[in-house]
Amino acid sequence: MRRLLVIPILLGLLSGTAPAAPYQPVVVPVASGPFMMGSDDAEREAAYDLDEAAYGHSATRQQGWYSREMPRRVVTTGSYGIMQRPVTNDLYARFLLAARRPAPYIDRTTWERQGLIHPYGLVERFLWREGSPPPRRGVHPVVLVSHADATAFAAWLSAETGVAWRLPTEAEWEKAARGTAGRRFPWGDEFDPQRLNSHDNGPFDSVPAGSIPAGASPFGMLDAAGQVFEWTATPAGGNRFIDKGGSWDDKGCGVCRPAARHSRLAALKHILIGFRLVRGAGPE
Repeated sequence: MRRLLVIPILLGLLSGTAPAAPYQPVVVPVASGPFMMGSDDAEREAAYDLDEAAYGHSATRQQGWYSREMPRRVVTTGSYGIMQRPVTNDLYARFLLAARRPAPYIDRTTWERQGLIHPYGLVERFLWREGSPPPRRGVHPVVLVSHADATAFAAWLSAETGVAWRLPTEAEWEKAARGTAGRRFPWGDEFDPQRLNSHDNGPFDSVPAGSIPAGASPFGMLDAAGQVFEWTATPAGGNRFIDKGGSWDDKGCGVCRPAARHSRLAALKHILIGFRLVRGAGPE
């Protein structure tokens, strides 16, 4: 068996092509210990005010979007590393090739059945064709991935690198995104549309992952606000999971705060939802 394993390597060397090295994502370390999680009334009211100023109506307040946030309190995590950027189309393509899984795609009927507000014409720019990412979007965050797709990617990357990767819990994601002192945004308490990809100042589209360094969190996590929502491992009941972060579609951007949370059906494939992974200690 050992000789058989060596043969592909020798053939690669003779042909002038060495086997691809296992991919090792860039991670930022998050130290163990306490952090301030969730929000209080003052933060939620400020978030509603941002939304009202941006949209000219009070729909998020009337629907109680932020009343579902966790109460502000101290939570302790173990130490872990989290991907600095969301998983990109290019990296996801490596997984698809190795695992022989279907590429991110959704047809018009299935999309409309999900009951989302975005027309299918907006979806088409994110669709993969013949197993390849959309043109010029290789370094953009991958979207149209279900929760199962994200966990399957984690299993593949674990086997590829020899390191155990998984989706972060809600607490792990939030800590990495806001630091330990409970900032309202990754960079501080004041909203700044220059520090994230949102509809306030962005192109109403995704942009290359990690391309706004001014929006880095205290731990160095990029795209922690705006860009795309991200799946977490935290269940929300009824085969739903929490996602975090806001997106390029949002204005305000109350929903882009690390304390904000949505629950989505695990099978959902959305142009606004991607993911990143963590390695290291599991939840406390």
